[in-house]
Amino acid sequence: MEKTAIDDVDVERNPMDVHSVRRPVSQALGFTDFAMNYFELEPGESFSGGLHTHHDQEEVFYVQEGVATFEVRESRSESDDSRSDGGSDESEEVVVRAGEVIRFAPGDFQMGYNDSEEHVVGFAFGAPDAKHDWDQIESLVYCRDCADETGHGLELTADGAFRMTCTECGNSFVHS
Repeated sequence: MEKTAIDDVDVERNPMDVHSVRRPVSQALGFTDFAMNYFELEPGESFSGGLHTHHDQEEVFYVQEGVATFEVRESRSESDDSRSDGGSDESEEVVVRAGEVIRFAPGDFQMGYNDSEEHVVGFAFGAPDAKHDWDQIESLVYCRDCADETGHGLELTADGAFRMTCTECGNSFVHS
């Protein structure tokens, strides 16, 4: 049995500096089967660095205080010839208020952020596993070589930055 107070879990910030408070509860308590992170978001801050999906993990967000907005998209491209699920490349905004929960299946693209003037407190849960498999995360970002928004693989570098590699052309850059 392990027990802790949220305030006793050390703050670990995203390498892209997109939020001021993220407390990895699952890491502090040694979880093995699911991830749990506590967040406090000031106006303009986000849970993650951009529109992304976990191909091997479902994610659930619970908003404890305030209002979070999620940009969501079922798939990265309607023009992808391998698409057979009828998903859309159109983004949609979904508002999640205090006391509400939102779930994303593996493959659903999402980005949650604080679009209000109020403070947001929330939790992110992911399963299976307590840590991200970086090979299974895909971010949607603009590729200079492809001149379009494309899927990019994500890798955490030794110095704590993100290396993003375009899945279409292989162009790679470091975002710190």
